[in-house]
Amino acid sequence: QVQLVESGGGLVQAGGSLRLSCAASGRTISSAAMGWFRQAPGKEREFVAAITWNGGSTSYADSVKGRFTISRDNAKNTVYLQMDSLKPEDTAVYYCAADLHIFYRTVAGVTPGAYDYWGQGTQVTVSS
Repeated sequence: QVQLVESGGGLVQAGGSLRLSCAASGRTISSAAMGWFRQAPGKEREFVAAITWNGGSTSYADSVKGRFTISRDNAKNTVYLQMDSLKPEDTAVYYCAADLHIFYRTVAGVTPGAYDYWGQGTQVTVSS
């Protein structure tokens, strides 16, 4: 079992930045692909970014490419999402997820079904 706790969300003006953190406990995530997803009110959960176990490969949704950066520190059992040039349409609850189905994947999944552990989410609100 692994517990994931997101932090770093909040209210920011358009054009601003936030850095989300996802701290894992209970077991190491150093061998797991990790992902960030978001869900806005009335919408389905959507993929934001993903990273392989060693950071060798990353993936981004087209809507955030060039503005968001996913990274990880396996020594701290933590994954990050740096969000720059935020837009009002980025407003959502952001979730961290861990893929512990298979270790050492060379490509991280981009769908919610690829992940089996989820955090509780952190709210990000971008005002115009």
